Amino acid sequence: MLANVALRLFFAIQGIGTRTDDESGQTLAEYSLIVSVIVIAVLVLAVVAFRDTIAASFNSALPCLRGSC
Repeated sequence: MLANVALRLFFAIQGIGTRTDDESGQTLAEYSLIVSVIVIAVLVLAVVAFRDTIAASFNSALPCLRGSC
């Protein structure tokens, strides 16, 4: 019994680096996470860079939203 466990452990350790599982879904998920982080960073930078322009646009539209336009 101990020899059987030792053989299973040996073959498990030996096969760690030689697995050929399909990891295409995992790679796709990793790339989508990277792209989403980049998109969020670009959006944050755009809001910071155009903060005054965005605020001015909302302030100019505010009277029209109140009905006095």
